[in-house]
Amino acid sequence: MLILSESQIRSIYSMSDAIHDLEEALIHNNDGKVKNPHRTVLDFPEKEASALYMPSSIEPVGKSAVKVVTIFPHNPSVGKKTTQGIILLCDTDNGEHLACINASYLTRLRTGAVSGIATKYLAKRDASTVAVIGTGAMAEEQLLAVLEVREIMEIMLYNRTKEKAFLFEKRILELCPGFKGSITVLNHPDEAVSKADIVICATRSVTPVFSGRALKQGTHINGVGSYLPHMQEVDVETILKCSKIVVDTFEGVKDEAGDLIIPAKKGLWSFSDLHGELGDLVSGAVSGRENKEEITFFKSVGIAYFDLAVAASVYDRAITIGVGTQVEI
Repeated sequence: MLILSESQIRSIYSMSDAIHDLEEALIHNNDGKVKNPHRTVLDFPEKEASALYMPSSIEPVGKSAVKVVTIFPHNPSVGKKTTQGIILLCDTDNGEHLACINASYLTRLRTGAVSGIATKYLAKRDASTVAVIGTGAMAEEQLLAVLEVREIMEIMLYNRTKEKAFLFEKRILELCPGFKGSITVLNHPDEAVSKADIVICATRSVTPVFSGRALKQGTHINGVGSYLPHMQEVDVETILKCSKIVVDTFEGVKDEAGDLIIPAKKGLWSFSDLHGELGDLVSGAVSGRENKEEITFFKSVGIAYFDLAVAASVYDRAITIGVGTQVEI
């Protein structure tokens, strides 16, 4: 079995690779060649913790996987990470267990990549300004994906803790030494949103992080932070302003996306108003952006076969290049 760490994955696999592999996976799913059973959750109430088990397979890839994620909120007090994850990759031709892969980075990477795909189809072609609301763990890959598909000249950052926004700026400049545009840390999210062609929301907020009134015509929004029914990064005004709302999966957002569940429960909006899934966009079953004025929104809560798509590709590349540690099981 091959063991792959985050640093090894980073050394051989890029955001552009992930975007390519996930576009293919989305088409495979639309063709009915993906199996993605509902995840199993084990709760540990005494620790206020949980473990999630997420299986999937992609027929044309010839691989299956189980992603295991544990969430133990009190871990930082004992010097451990709150969230830890691995992916067990298997061969569907002979059942061999192929690899155990760090899942934390791959989760962030594939989440960024699907937002990059949505941006490719829904943002204005000449979009040049992006606002990042929330500069935590998920935001880095979200921004890198947008930089991959659009020529961005101005990045505006907002975080409740301003120092974290400045640290994020430093990190982006390290990762993108060729970036020729400007990066500015702003004092209010609405100020950033009002100037942005693309808005990235990557927070764990339970209340909207910007006002829909601040949006200008032609803006595209990627929302990836809120992932539970009570969480709401995007307000109802934003939802009602959007001419196209695209989601990663209908089933997922109906169960988990508070941004959409809350207005639906209030009778202000309906899931029947969804424009389509991301796979529909990639396959051409639904239209992408049609003019420079419409406001569009992509909502993602994640699904297991996204992880499998990138893990399988990382494994193939690692075997070819000779990266990773082989162990006997």
